[in-house]
Amino acid sequence: METLERLDASHLRRAVRGYRDALRAHQDTINRLNVYPVPDGDTGTNMALTLESVVAELDGADQDMPGTCKAISHGSLMGARGNSGVILSQVLRGLADTFKGIDAADGVAVADALKGASDAAYGAVMRPVEGTILTVVREAADAAGVAATDGKALVEVLDAAALGARDALERTPDLLPVLKAAGVVDAGGAGFVLLLDVLLNIADGRPVPEAQAVPAAAMAAAASSGAGPVAPEHDPIGDLRYEVMYFLEAADQTISAFKDVWAGIGDSIVVVGGDGLWNCHIHTDDIGAAVEAAIDCGRPRNIRVTDLHEQVEEERWVREAPADEPPDMTPVPTAVVAIATGDGIRRIFRSLGVQSIVAGGQSMNPSTAQILEAVQSAPADQVVVLPNNKNIIPVAEQVDGLTDKTVRVVKTSGIAEGFAALMEYDPQADVDANARLMTESAQRVTSGEVTRAVRDSSCEAGPIKAGDFLGVTRTGIAVVEPTLAEATIGLLDRLVGDDHEIVTLIEGEGSSAADTRRVTEWLAEHRSAIAVEVHHGGQPLYPYLVSVE
Repeated sequence: METLERLDASHLRRAVRGYRDALRAHQDTINRLNVYPVPDGDTGTNMALTLESVVAELDGADQDMPGTCKAISHGSLMGARGNSGVILSQVLRGLADTFKGIDAADGVAVADALKGASDAAYGAVMRPVEGTILTVVREAADAAGVAATDGKALVEVLDAAALGARDALERTPDLLPVLKAAGVVDAGGAGFVLLLDVLLNIADGRPVPEAQAVPAAAMAAAASSGAGPVAPEHDPIGDLRYEVMYFLEAADQTISAFKDVWAGIGDSIVVVGGDGLWNCHIHTDDIGAAVEAAIDCGRPRNIRVTDLHEQVEEERWVREAPADEPPDMTPVPTAVVAIATGDGIRRIFRSLGVQSIVAGGQSMNPSTAQILEAVQSAPADQVVVLPNNKNIIPVAEQVDGLTDKTVRVVKTSGIAEGFAALMEYDPQADVDANARLMTESAQRVTSGEVTRAVRDSSCEAGPIKAGDFLGVTRTGIAVVEPTLAEATIGLLDRLVGDDHEIVTLIEGEGSSAADTRRVTEWLAEHRSAIAVEVHHGGQPLYPYLVSVE
């Protein structure tokens, strides 16, 4: 192909689609750079999803440079996922801001655009961390700037940028100890380098590198070092637990004070946007404060909360969830809406009087709109919502302001608490009385869960190897054992005290009759005064959910 001297709007559109395809091809490789013990989406997935949104925006945009750049800017803002996606969106917006005023970009314009992208990315991050994508973008821009100043043509400027980015990427472990301990480079930086590879493909026909696996030795090194996941996508285990993201409709002049509030409650803070609409990202232990800060200056929407310690891929399970049995639509003073996944769990909720169930769970959080739809269809003017997951509570709390119905959220953080709350549900009582009694009942429950590690890591309970079973309490990972029965017994040994009377085991995918029998036999021998109830829940990824009363 002919080497290009300038990139016009059609080239830029091809580059965006090519970058999307490259991120999809390299997504698993980039994800594996984040060393974390349970399944999660991670950097590669978040960057690819961000580009999917940009491509979708391009499909309906004007074909000229202003229309193309507007679509890139808006699509990346609205579609950004995770810390890496938000930073990438700012990089793309920085590029678009430079290109939108010209018909085509030569080497000088590309260098200017990369400088704008770097400045925009650094400006969006409250506490910039070197050794991340920020460093890689900056050094790419610096190298491109030198080449442009020397009068180099477009391809030579892109060459210089790509070389500078790769050199910076290779040095990221020297800047971040967590990367060196894990034996990997920064995941976000690796994703950004692909953008330059795609631009060189468009401008000079060079092939985009194929994905390569992360060496197994690097993964093993992380376990022995106690390294957490790679910054900036996640904080290490034991640090800030929740990732909170939302769009904030607020006047631009209020954002500085908003950032100041967030600075006191979390880290990995990224706030991007302008003209009254902002995409906000934070890692924090205080979900409520993170959302309240937005309410003080504007209106948050599309709130997403992810538990970084327990984030799992539940999309397939939600898609395959069996259809609900026909709900009881007999009008009552107060109805209940519950969020749940698993055919057995859904049947139990139905048997306890729940009128409407929204499919969802840990990492497949339902939207406010989905919960609102269930509330609107419930056969009552007053509705109690059981989120059954900490991540979903702040989303559910938005519903009351969006409907003429009276909605109360009982802040259940797990399925067991939801079951306990329903023990006090009276459809003939008013919503406030129900909410009070159901909350008291849920709070009497001590809960835990057993899941399986998919990656090597470590925690306060000891080293974790892929395939180990983890007993998790409200405060974190408490038990690490090689078998499911041992992990469940270890968890119960920590949860069940002399003052407890009932243990409920909810069997999920991965449990077996033999494991259940071994657990119940242990309880009979070591906690003989305890009554044991076993239910089949069918929930994904958690072979056992445990509640103690």
